[in-house]
Amino acid sequence: MSTTVDVVVVGAGPVGLLTAIELTLGGVHVLVLERLAAASEAMKAMAVGPLACEALQRRGMAAGIVTEEARSFAVMKQFTEQTGADLRGRAAKFSGHFAGLLIRKDAQNEPERRACAVGQQGLEAILADRARALGVEVRRECDVTRFVEQADGIDVEWASPRGPGRIRCAWLVGCDGGRSFVRKMAGFDFPGTAPTSTFYQVIAEIDHPERLLPIGWRRTSDGVFSYGPVPGRLFMLDFIGTPEDRQAPVTREEVELVLRRISGADVRVKALESGSRWADNTRLADTYRRGRVLLAGDAAHVHSPFGGQGLSLGLVDAANLGWKLAAVVRGELPDSLLDTYTAERRPVAEAVLANTLAQVAILRPDPQSGAMRDLIANLMQLDDVNRLISEMMRGLSTRYDFGSERDDVGRLIGDRPIGQGGANVSLYDVMQDGMGVLLDASTGGNASTLVATATQRVRCVAVDTGPSMLIRPDACVAWAGEGNGTDGLEEALRRWF
Repeated sequence: MSTTVDVVVVGAGPVGLLTAIELTLGGVHVLVLERLAAASEAMKAMAVGPLACEALQRRGMAAGIVTEEARSFAVMKQFTEQTGADLRGRAAKFSGHFAGLLIRKDAQNEPERRACAVGQQGLEAILADRARALGVEVRRECDVTRFVEQADGIDVEWASPRGPGRIRCAWLVGCDGGRSFVRKMAGFDFPGTAPTSTFYQVIAEIDHPERLLPIGWRRTSDGVFSYGPVPGRLFMLDFIGTPEDRQAPVTREEVELVLRRISGADVRVKALESGSRWADNTRLADTYRRGRVLLAGDAAHVHSPFGGQGLSLGLVDAANLGWKLAAVVRGELPDSLLDTYTAERRPVAEAVLANTLAQVAILRPDPQSGAMRDLIANLMQLDDVNRLISEMMRGLSTRYDFGSERDDVGRLIGDRPIGQGGANVSLYDVMQDGMGVLLDASTGGNASTLVATATQRVRCVAVDTGPSMLIRPDACVAWAGEGNGTDGLEEALRRWF
């Protein structure tokens, strides 16, 4: 075989690109294969959740996020000027929704940890720029057709307009979406619920958009719809069933028919700029690793889009997997480390699948679902309930189970500069290159000395006050110690570095 790489990533969407970035920062030779000739122009996710946004900022993409947010806010301003909708007022009071029920900000913990108003197209551009700067090779119009796992690697084959291709890699990562070819060919089980409804997201020119106001989620006797917060953007949930051919292009006539029936408004769709449809099937892979094949993002889990959790879930998958796989490729840790990827990320996906199923359930138009929805709406007026749902929807309730390690080990609050006495240490600044970090508050740097003798993959930073913390490359705290104590630090270093 003429060519080899360490890892082949299938899929150049956001999850595939971030996986490739993480691997490259870890010193791994990566090839990304993508079926499409160019990034999709269809409107998908409109924002990125806090944990995913933090992961991007830790890898040098903060400036791109600021630029894309400014572009998004400018478009939203156009919508405000056209409709008079008070988007700023809503944004000041609320941070997302649960089945269309708005989540109040005033009861939240850590309200500064927010979603980034970056759409999926803008996000893909940011990630593509970062990957390009790192020298990541992305080959488009390469449709993977076959792979065969050997004892020491995987032979991957693909078709392209330039002719067939073949390469040997040590590991294969499927980031190729909900209909993942990698998942199917590798034999992963993908159990879950069958589709019952159809979702639409479109950008359309509507003759009387004012008839679809006020802005917000509208539950009717036939479905759910929402207009805005950008001109022409329409989201619909149709409970009438699933289309005969989900792969067929979305047409202007179809959108108009569904919109008029669900909204009850006398409107016409004059033109369709873009449109996508998908079903509410909910599925989760039995494991995220099978031999030398791994899954991330929608290849590992699919669910309804309520709360915009899917993109963020996949990006944090990539942040968790990338540094671990890089450590295995470098030969510093055994491949059993990859089992922690499934152990940590699959329960998070289970929780997301559960809450999206619940959201669809209380949006259905029958009286029983309506009664349950009213009950949930009343409960959400309680601060504790509002706070619990807010943390669930923002992903901030996630804690990885580290077994016998210390009780104070948990997820680092990665987006907030860590104030340590007189020192103000930002993880965004010290984690750009994908290294782990030790925030060392011990006298004489005892903890730093121990770390330096064990690994070169951790940057030691002296801080004024404790606790000292060993932080994994994905910004999860792996160890914490008070004073000059280093009990458990060696064990954590062996386990993670």
